[in-house]
Amino acid sequence: MKKFAVILSGCGVFDGAEIHEAVMALLSIDKAGARYEIFAPDRLQVHVIDHRTGKEMNEQRNVLTESARIARGKISPLSELDPARYDGIVLPGGYGAAKNLSSYAFEGEDMQVIPEVEEVLINMHELGKPIGAMCISPVIIAKVFGNVDLTIGNDPQTAAHLAQLGAKHHTIAAGEIMVDEKNKIVSTPCYMLNCSIARIAEGADKMIAAMLRLMVS
Repeated sequence: MKKFAVILSGCGVFDGAEIHEAVMALLSIDKAGARYEIFAPDRLQVHVIDHRTGKEMNEQRNVLTESARIARGKISPLSELDPARYDGIVLPGGYGAAKNLSSYAFEGEDMQVIPEVEEVLINMHELGKPIGAMCISPVIIAKVFGNVDLTIGNDPQTAAHLAQLGAKHHTIAAGEIMVDEKNKIVSTPCYMLNCSIARIAEGADKMIAAMLRLMVS
């Protein structure tokens, strides 16, 4: 049975992992007959957002602790992720990917990826294992690997940033995927486009199916 590592970045679209995307990815893995284990960095969030008002709150939260809400408590610190034990890795989107896993939300194309995430991705890639990136998380892949094929849907500014990071962007529709066969990277736009949760699920299903295919190619 194939096993995926899933990296979360908190809980909630504006300051953590996008919950629909995270849950649909987990569901797709399960429906495909594979297993998953969930990880998150053990560090403070950049900030906390009130999801009703969109305003910043005067409090601090931990990325791992918040991610545990989605994982139902079954989660490990990212520092414990051993790429040799997994067949593929998935990064759901949400602003947490751009704030807690990287600095993209604040620095654009001058972004940095936190060392824990960068190291895991490089190790997975060197082992020839596929990487799945949803929503905004392809910017992390572009920063780490440069010359790869990716999609974030059709947002011109983000697509331009991907190009500045050395990646080639492909415009696709909601529920579709972009597969970089050479580098074994699969991306899907999710809520980078104005779409329904049904299209999120469709894209997640296609992403996981493509990753499973890449695991044996």
